[in-house]
Amino acid sequence: MDYASSEAPTAGPRDTDMLLPHGARGVKVVIVGGFGVGKTTMVGSVSEIPPLTTEETMTQAGVGIDHNPGAEGKNTTTVAMDFGRISINRELILYLFGTPGQERFWFLWNGIFEGALGAVVLVDTRRIEVSFEVITRLEDRRVPFVVAVNAFPEAPQYAVEELRSALALSDTVPLVTCDARDRASCRDTLLSLMVYLCTLAAQETA
Repeated sequence: MDYASSEAPTAGPRDTDMLLPHGARGVKVVIVGGFGVGKTTMVGSVSEIPPLTTEETMTQAGVGIDHNPGAEGKNTTTVAMDFGRISINRELILYLFGTPGQERFWFLWNGIFEGALGAVVLVDTRRIEVSFEVITRLEDRRVPFVVAVNAFPEAPQYAVEELRSALALSDTVPLVTCDARDRASCRDTLLSLMVYLCTLAAQETA
């Protein structure tokens, strides 16, 4: 029996299933921030594919280990990463990786940041202090980033100068407002990161 002739032709993946369409460039972007600042929400809001999430219900095992002031009502947490994708145009696709916010999972950041072109730091103005260590880690890794203040309805509002001072940001780091629940707002935040990265690249080649 001629097995070769009886086999059905192999079909390739559908265009909609391909991670990187033909001719496009994929860029890795990381969404970071403290616990409960909206990273999973942002990835889910802006992703054009069903997002991968690794949220698990928080249990009594975390009592005495996790310290989440200001987010006591949150009962789930990301234990590995979130993943999504958005096409900026036909040539550029962003792969979005959301990091876990719990400090005991920060060891996973080493792998998540591998190959990342830049990052978005989500900030909750009710708990600005949870962003200090996140920004320090990015600066130590020399990963370019923009800061996006997630506009929680009940969160206090501060002047840009006050936020820059509180976060010890240089004048060159973009600081924008973002609603992690809104796709257009999240897209604009990512575009601000792309513009910033292009500016840095132009400065290096000047």
